[in-house]
Amino acid sequence: MSDKSQTEGKEFFTPEGISSRPGQLTESTRGRLLIAGCASGGYLSTKVVRRYQELLKREGSEDDLIEMEELDTRFSDSETCVRVPMHVGGYDVFLIQALLDPTSERSIDQNYMAFLIAARTFREHGANHVTGILPYLAYARQDKPTKFRREPTTAKLMADMTIEAGIDRLICWDPHSGQIHGFYAPTPTSMLSPLTLFIEEFRRFAGREDVIVVAPDVGASKFVTHFGRALNLKCAIASKYRPEPEISEVSEIIGDFEGKTTAILLDDMISGGGTLHTVVTKLVREKGIREVHVGVSHNLCLEPACERLQQLHDQYHLEQVVITNSIPQTPNFLDLSFIKVICLSDPLARTINRIHHNRSVSQVFFIPGDLAGK
Repeated sequence: MSDKSQTEGKEFFTPEGISSRPGQLTESTRGRLLIAGCASGGYLSTKVVRRYQELLKREGSEDDLIEMEELDTRFSDSETCVRVPMHVGGYDVFLIQALLDPTSERSIDQNYMAFLIAARTFREHGANHVTGILPYLAYARQDKPTKFRREPTTAKLMADMTIEAGIDRLICWDPHSGQIHGFYAPTPTSMLSPLTLFIEEFRRFAGREDVIVVAPDVGASKFVTHFGRALNLKCAIASKYRPEPEISEVSEIIGDFEGKTTAILLDDMISGGGTLHTVVTKLVREKGIREVHVGVSHNLCLEPACERLQQLHDQYHLEQVVITNSIPQTPNFLDLSFIKVICLSDPLARTINRIHHNRSVSQVFFIPGDLAGK
């Protein structure tokens, strides 16, 4: 990609910068900016607000934004209550929620209900726009019925309820299934890709003949191919199937491992860690890999995964696991010395900025070289 395209992706828009007259502020046509966080989303909404303010200050802007936290509470009978503390008529609202919050006792269903009620609250009280930000999109794995099982397409149900609640745009980080996008049509969706994040994180391996990138299943193969092309690395794929829900078996890893001693595994999430454990042990035992690095968008913070990661680090050359804070991380994972957590506040702040000023979001997540538009 050209230097000009990369520069455009780093732009941060301000009212002063888009005004046609020097010194004059031009408010977004979407209304004044308000960033709000539900109770479980507050850990990230505060970071996004701070980052947005830092970027405004860097550009010399005097613009400001409104911040709201801890919107939802519970009545004694466990019903969810949402109240906004001020008039929100005419505002451009960005509502952040962590649907999975392993640091609290709130369930996914409780957090989803709080998100929907908060969206309806802003809509009923006159907000111009309500954009939902769900870094981890729960229920995305239920995008189709399991074969030979009588199940609903629950992901579509959640999309229907989100739209009905008043969300008129949705932002997610690396959802499990690409077809989720269609469930929200015609509501605009920004399904943010972690490709550029992982390219920058693992750029030090670019062009090395002893490094191979591994997809732990077919679903990750296209992403791994793009990553490998960007860094000029060979790719491999694991053949996996699920005999039962949440149980996986890996029969073989397909690829040319001649001369390869380092492997990079990329996937969308760590759940119980079973697939990751199986693939890494096979790489070490059968392919002669002596160093393993992992990049994952979502860590669900399940205890079995913590134990498996520690074993892989102690016995199977797992050097580093890079994750994001799309889900609040629990202390047992944060205490692992080989875990690196990347905060999503910068890409989310830039995404909000571009939507707020009616600019292209895709330029923030440019695809290097000849991958653009593929």
